[in-house]
Amino acid sequence: MRVEEQEEQAEVGEVSPIRSGAEAGGDERLRRWRLVLGGDEADGTGRQLAGQDAAMDKALTSLYGGEPGRGRPDARGTRTAGLGTSAPNIARWLGDIRSYFPSSVVQVMQRDAIDRLGLSALLLEPEMLEAVEPDVHLVGTLLSLNKAMPETTKETARAVVRKVVEELEKKLATRTRATLTGALDRSARVARPRHHDIDWNRTIAANLKHYLPEYRTVVPERLVGYGRASQAVKKDVVLCIDQSGSMAASVVYASVFGAVLASMRSIRTRLVVFDTAVADLTDQLDDPVDVLFGTQLGGGTDINRALAYCQSQITRPAETVVVLISDLYEGGIRDEMLKRVAAMKASGVQFVTLLALSDEGAPAYDREHAAALAALGAPAFACTPDLFPDVMAAALEKRPLPIPDAGADTGGGMANRI
Repeated sequence: MRVEEQEEQAEVGEVSPIRSGAEAGGDERLRRWRLVLGGDEADGTGRQLAGQDAAMDKALTSLYGGEPGRGRPDARGTRTAGLGTSAPNIARWLGDIRSYFPSSVVQVMQRDAIDRLGLSALLLEPEMLEAVEPDVHLVGTLLSLNKAMPETTKETARAVVRKVVEELEKKLATRTRATLTGALDRSARVARPRHHDIDWNRTIAANLKHYLPEYRTVVPERLVGYGRASQAVKKDVVLCIDQSGSMAASVVYASVFGAVLASMRSIRTRLVVFDTAVADLTDQLDDPVDVLFGTQLGGGTDINRALAYCQSQITRPAETVVVLISDLYEGGIRDEMLKRVAAMKASGVQFVTLLALSDEGAPAYDREHAAALAALGAPAFACTPDLFPDVMAAALEKRPLPIPDAGADTGGGMANRI
């Protein structure tokens, strides 16, 4: 192969075998910096792009740096977007980024395009929906546009939402069922357990007075064990979900978890969504897509009214877990909200407050209300979907909730602890 051909390949990202490792590494670093910085003048790197690198740079510039060939601030000092409002141009751009970048990056770029360029209206076109990479955030955007969506687009939108929901169910359902089934079994104590069902820690603690020093052993006169699983309803779970616009991702995950819980015969699940009004979507729990399209993201918030409804549906307080998922920005009567929480806890209800149920990081929330709930013994925190089964298991067993320290990475959950 001729040297000229080797150098030409190096220009499109292939390393020439005649170059040293150090030279190749330096060239790759310059290439990456050039793609990060953008700009017609290569922003001081001296690196020119060709081939696929140039195409990738064009796609990035269209979103983050202005129209291709410009990349300069306008007269007001702001950078303008380069996709325009043409659906064909945007559809072509969506296809390009799916070719150049991995799925996780595509989802971030799509989200940025919707936020930065105001492309929400174009998602009402079926052709556009077919071109996008579905994810939780896209579902949230589609749900916020639900009322404005033309009939010709709704079926396509449902297909997009269903694809995301099915992927989430596949990821979350098995572990959730296994974790909660174990918690339900452990929550039912029996006095004559089978050998494999003995809870040795509790059995030893209950028989310490029968310790024989000469034999250095405990004689277990009373065995404590786990109950066996049965088809009877053991626990009631009420999911009370804030459907204000800031809670979009949490609504998606909560709806999926609601469907998973509803599929377990030993748990009676109720799903309630609210803004300034309250809607009981329990009868739609067999299909989380129907649940999601039954929500209406946006509007105000009346937590007190939602909790009043949930409280009216509780028939077995000692066997009930209420999960409030909200950023706690209350538009209703604050004191009444706190009184309801206090009354439910006094009756034996396990009350859990989640500021968010998503992977989005620490949310914005009303710290005063969160502190007031914590004072009532209902600490407010945010958790990821991976942590949610453990939180529910602890609530079902009436043991302390696994609340991570604020800002700590605990391998599955993040939290703002109050």
